[in-house]
Amino acid sequence: MSRQGPVRSPLGQERREALIRAAYSHIASKGFEGLRLRDVAAEAGIDHSTLHHYFATKQDLVTAVVDYATRQFWTVERPQGGAGDRLRYQLTRLADMIVERPELHIVVRELDLRARRDAEVRAVVASREEGWRASLTELFETGAAEGAWAEGVDPVAAVELVIATVKGASLHPDRAVDVLQQLGRLLVGGEPGPGQGTA
Repeated sequence: MSRQGPVRSPLGQERREALIRAAYSHIASKGFEGLRLRDVAAEAGIDHSTLHHYFATKQDLVTAVVDYATRQFWTVERPQGGAGDRLRYQLTRLADMIVERPELHIVVRELDLRARRDAEVRAVVASREEGWRASLTELFETGAAEGAWAEGVDPVAAVELVIATVKGASLHPDRAVDVLQQLGRLLVGGEPGPGQGTA
């Protein structure tokens, strides 16, 4: 279980958030291997020796960065229409985020890579990714009942295909829009939705 140091005052919360943003920035610019607590503390304007008051361990800070990155994907918007429209909306939104906020996707990919070698990071990343997987599973099950998907689309495999394609597309922001639009055209049966054009 993750332990975090006590943060009681608004100033303490501000400093904690500054440390999270600094760690996020360091991972975006230097990769996970470049994450040094002393540098993070300096960027946040906090003495290195007091960092443990905000995060008991480096793992606690990494968990906070994962949560910070994950929250940036949340939305309260729910598009109108059926499952096919909802999938197109999600893919368009993710493509836009890849183009507009490449540092977010760099951080998430760095964490994915670290997770392959670090069981603690893997557990944190997997637990946060489960929400996305559950949402896609519900979407593909609903779409299957609606007959929304192209012939031969297996809803279970389609969930993993979307996740893998989004992660891959995030490595090439200049191609992300085209790649994710193409994925939508391949998965959704019938006519393309608004703004999707024809293949």
